[in-house]
Amino acid sequence: MKRILVASVLLWFVFTTQLQAQNPAYPWGVSFKTLFMDYQSQNGGDISNFGAYHHGFEVGLLRSINQNINVYVPFKYGVVSSHENRELNCFHKKVYGVDGQLQYVFYKASTKLNPYAMLGVGGQLEEEGMFNLQIPFGVGAYFEIADNAYFNWQSSYRYSLEDDRNNLHHGLGFTYLFGNKDTTQVKPMIDMEAPLDSDGDGLEDEIDLCPQVAGPRELKGCPDQDEDGVPDYRDDCPAVAGIAAFKGCPDTDGDGISDNDDECPNMAGVPENKGCPEDKDGMGKLEKMDDDKDTDMDGVPDSKDRCPNTKGSASNDGCPDSQDKDGDGIPDAEDRCPNLRGSASAKGCPDRDGDGVSDFDDRCPDKAGLRALSGCPDSDGDGIDDGRDRCPNEYGSVANNGCPGIDASDLSTLETAMRAVQFNTGKATLKIESNTVLNQIGDIMQKYPNYNLVIEGHTDNVGSAVNNQLLSERRAQACYEYLIRRGISPARMTHTGYGENNPISDNNSLTGRSLNRRVEFKLKPR
Repeated sequence: MKRILVASVLLWFVFTTQLQAQNPAYPWGVSFKTLFMDYQSQNGGDISNFGAYHHGFEVGLLRSINQNINVYVPFKYGVVSSHENRELNCFHKKVYGVDGQLQYVFYKASTKLNPYAMLGVGGQLEEEGMFNLQIPFGVGAYFEIADNAYFNWQSSYRYSLEDDRNNLHHGLGFTYLFGNKDTTQVKPMIDMEAPLDSDGDGLEDEIDLCPQVAGPRELKGCPDQDEDGVPDYRDDCPAVAGIAAFKGCPDTDGDGISDNDDECPNMAGVPENKGCPEDKDGMGKLEKMDDDKDTDMDGVPDSKDRCPNTKGSASNDGCPDSQDKDGDGIPDAEDRCPNLRGSASAKGCPDRDGDGVSDFDDRCPDKAGLRALSGCPDSDGDGIDDGRDRCPNEYGSVANNGCPGIDASDLSTLETAMRAVQFNTGKATLKIESNTVLNQIGDIMQKYPNYNLVIEGHTDNVGSAVNNQLLSERRAQACYEYLIRRGISPARMTHTGYGENNPISDNNSLTGRSLNRRVEFKLKPR
């Protein structure tokens, strides 16, 4: 019997070592419990006779297969007594035991309490040398007290293959989890990081036209300080509400010419006179209206007064000589940012990088760039600013995020590799005929230094899902290690396995299963 017990324990360790499955958190754990052991109530005694319960101690090793299934091996020691009636083969002795148990945990990440059901097989050795096999089953719960620490309660009924040995075990103790978190089974994304939203306006930088300045979604993330529906980067009059037809500028006199182009913004005029009234006498003079009304009485008629409601001077077109509140040399009437010192090239607004695009319109205010790209630089001249260009020093296309396109012949090689890479049956050992296509993939990686390679292993559904998952991971890793030996940097490659989860054909036919057994190679911009 002792040999059977030792063999059972060894078999369990071999099984879990080969399985190598983990849950998304901590794969290993140790447990310590105080036991309340009851041999008398299940053999003719009274279950309410708590005085007949005896104490014991348990130390266990736990291995998580996934978030729902644990394998648990407890080692037990205690002193037990049978029924008090001496006619029923009474005993009082020390016992030693070991189990192999499976726990199914009703796991929810959002709760502190996670109950479970358990089933197992174990052996118990009594002090005088008697050994018996027992089958425990029961329930328990984990009470979370930290990310990797739990109080643990478990109650089990233990059916014995020997007479008068059925018993109850109740345990209360502490479980501590440890080990590195497993991320190998998480499916990779094109961008492993969360989308960046620099200005916090709810639009990620990738699609935000103004990623450094918060703005509404309907204006693609760009601000609109005058709330006229025209974003500031397209608004020639960002501080004054206007209309989209005039690039956000108003048309005060309603003559169809925006105020910033209208030399007579308060008098309806004609385009040929730059918005001023029509020259009816042909003498090159504007027709007088209301005897050249001068509202502010500064000697400059309203038709020529750029500040008709504020007294000014003729030398400054009717505006006050000193009306430059920010002192940048640009009169407030022409200054888009009259309260902020700026430059003439940015129409009076600040322009830190000196590229002629105001900081309010500049998506890259600290780097000189192009007006057509909202002030951002474009080092390779492909029309995609460096902030969005994944290959900023190589001419590329929008479809490839600014990177050069991949030749059709190279794409064909990657597609062929899915079926050309071969392994020995049921193993992750590459066949020698796979070397040719893997060498070609290595050459492709050298040809496209701005691309990374994603290696994905897949299997059919023959066999257990756990073994298929493990096999797919090892096969992807075998290709990864071969390419490293070919001189490809590990930093440019990732590998993962999906087991039988992503078939591309029907697993009910030989041909379909053959297609599903594959390793895929995908180039992604760095």
